[in-house]
Amino acid sequence: MPSAVVVRNLSKTYPVAFPRLKKLLRIKFNPPVEALRNVSFEIEEGEIFGLIGKNGAGKTTLTKIIATLIQPTSGQVLVKGLDTVKNDVQVRSIIGLAVAEERSFYWRLSCEQNMMFFARLYGMKDKEARKRIYELFEKVGITDLAKRRFSELSTGNKQRLALARALLSNPQVLLLDEPTRSLDPLAASQMRALIASLKNVSILLTSHNLSEIEQLCHRVAVIAKGEIKDIDTPENLRRKHKQTEKVTIIFYSPNEFAPPPMLKEVELEERNSLKRISFVRETSDLLLSQVLSFLIRQGAEIKDIETQKATLLDVLESFERSETT
Repeated sequence: MPSAVVVRNLSKTYPVAFPRLKKLLRIKFNPPVEALRNVSFEIEEGEIFGLIGKNGAGKTTLTKIIATLIQPTSGQVLVKGLDTVKNDVQVRSIIGLAVAEERSFYWRLSCEQNMMFFARLYGMKDKEARKRIYELFEKVGITDLAKRRFSELSTGNKQRLALARALLSNPQVLLLDEPTRSLDPLAASQMRALIASLKNVSILLTSHNLSEIEQLCHRVAVIAKGEIKDIDTPENLRRKHKQTEKVTIIFYSPNEFAPPPMLKEVELEERNSLKRISFVRETSDLLLSQVLSFLIRQGAEIKDIETQKATLLDVLESFERSETT
């Protein structure tokens, strides 16, 4: 089965505007910006594919190229087998796009009027469109705002309307740029549940909420300075790029307690006879076993062991450190 989205050796460089004129007028200017460099990956049918990276890493540029909003300098993107440059009109008909800080709505029109406008652009009949619109309003939780002007919406509700519009034509590929940005925790949870429930659609999801990426995405690509550094499942990324973990042991001991001698750095907390020690270890070493053996020999009764696992934030930080060294 062919992949829903195929990105091959994609690069994008933003050239300097009017360089000769600026040289003539002796105006200082920055060199061309290489936003993407030889990016390649595939999004499988029905997959939620995550893209993470700090601001300026190239996430938005990549999303806009897939959406046919800008053209690459080199390379190719295929959406359902269609080239985003040669077949841009057909590609737009099968994708949905919702970006942060949406600016393409008409501010004086109501939510319903805005959606009807875009439905007609898709060639939908008014009766069919109105039914579809209110189904989507119900899904994203803005039915009571249907008659309100777009300019009167909160930032979070504008984000919900953007997602509703992205789903309007039942797209086969959905591009979501920070879909829960500006939403309160309950609304963000509802949005994540909605995204997870979508069937027969392939999704590219970018977000700074890394727990959200871990919760929703089957695979994740890490992008830094325009290059894809790694692609894997969230679990495998954590395993590959985090070498240590924090361990906390909670135990009962009525006796005086001295920290285990094999620990160079340890946090110790005592509350009557209940004690807690925390330390950092290599994930594959024997330090935890050694500490437990020491505590048991000292007459300690182990109550609980907590480990703080690596997160995608640790993955990002590891790549950032490698970029600066």
